[in-house]
Amino acid sequence: METKDIILALSKFSAATLHESMGKYGDLPSGIKPISHKMKVCGTAYPVKTMPCDNIILHRAYAYAKPGDVLVVDCSGYYEAGYWGDLMSLGAKTQGIAGLVIDGCVRDADDIEAMNFPIFSRGLCIKGTGKYGDGILNAPIIIGNWTIHPGDFIVGDRDGVVVVPHEKALDTIKNANAREEKEASVRKELLAGKTSIQIYGWDKKFGF
Repeated sequence: METKDIILALSKFSAATLHESMGKYGDLPSGIKPISHKMKVCGTAYPVKTMPCDNIILHRAYAYAKPGDVLVVDCSGYYEAGYWGDLMSLGAKTQGIAGLVIDGCVRDADDIEAMNFPIFSRGLCIKGTGKYGDGILNAPIIIGNWTIHPGDFIVGDRDGVVVVPHEKALDTIKNANAREEKEASVRKELLAGKTSIQIYGWDKKFGF
């Protein structure tokens, strides 16, 4: 399956469904959320690591990444800065970048929301950054419990962000389809009046 087809297939599922379909794998820290609840993102990872309170590497990142890439950024654990703003969003969107996932803060939220450029961040911060130039582009990074490699798949929605390793993508899609079919069956049983305790057999297992 080609990359574009994998992205299309993954985009049909929620981040939570994909996480569960990988055996509870790939969840980025829960503090990383969309700056607008309607924002969603799905694409290939372009990992970036910045120096604390410095963002020049992010200007390079959106210039060098390919259309359809999602910039995934490790800010070296320093959150008290707005590493990304509206002008960078405009530049990235114009270049075809699919979105930004950053383990740090951004600013200019209203303008970014108006242009509908998907950003998932730790929050908002008005403080600016330096321009010293160091950092790492398109090499593996670690955010939370997971390593993100170039070309892994990133899916984000209101609930959070999940990393789907490239080599796990096809199995994840298969498992996610099966999970949704099972949940559709459960919904029918709930509508018919059964409780979840009955459906999953917990009443008998635990003697409820």
